[in-house]
Amino acid sequence: MFDPTVARLTYRGLLGRRRVLLLSGLPLLLLVIAALVRATVGADDAVTANLLTGFGVATMVPLIGVIAGTGAIAPEIEDGSVLYLLAKPLKRPTIIVSKLIVAIGVSVAFTAVPMLLAGFVLNGNSGQLAVAFAVASALASIAYSALFLLLGTVTRHAVVIGLVYALIWEALVGSVVPGARVLSVQQWGLSLAERIAADGTGVSSSVGPVAGVVLLLVVTVLGGWFAGRKLRTLSPQAGEA
Repeated sequence: MFDPTVARLTYRGLLGRRRVLLLSGLPLLLLVIAALVRATVGADDAVTANLLTGFGVATMVPLIGVIAGTGAIAPEIEDGSVLYLLAKPLKRPTIIVSKLIVAIGVSVAFTAVPMLLAGFVLNGNSGQLAVAFAVASALASIAYSALFLLLGTVTRHAVVIGLVYALIWEALVGSVVPGARVLSVQQWGLSLAERIAADGTGVSSSVGPVAGVVLLLVVTVLGGWFAGRKLRTLSPQAGEA
């Protein structure tokens, strides 16, 4: 279910100069903002939770998920080079799993690590906030990677649709509309942050931690499965593998 050659090619494609700049921009901005907030406001749990939720989980994490998830396969489909990969004696699930693992690794590296560092900068991990948001970011990134990888196999406008989802649904609708929150990856990730963080730190979610973990798992598994099914239709020999 994992091919190192596919993974290496995907890794090189995702971490090209252009995408590295895109992937690095938001984490660096988060760290700069965290340093400025700490210098001006001081260590404050509520301020830390608000910043890591609003900028981190609601904006940075889904946007990096879009870049990593769609970038793992969408460019190859758009330029037709995926057909050369599909002509190899590889099962379609192996291709998808290999690409998904790379996308997850990149997403987690560019979200969970900066969130952990920002949490320590903001309040020194008081109330376990740095760890809580790092875990929430990592788990949400896994689901986002699968979701946007699937999107990359379904449409040639994956990046645009992904950005609309990330900026409108997750950052706006999922944050303020009560009914929409239960269908938000952001809220599922925050359910774990709420569970880990100490009481009174201001971290809250609209779903429980068990439901959050189950929903994150369901989206990840179904996203990868449907992506594999869709990839078969792109093969010149769709009936094989």
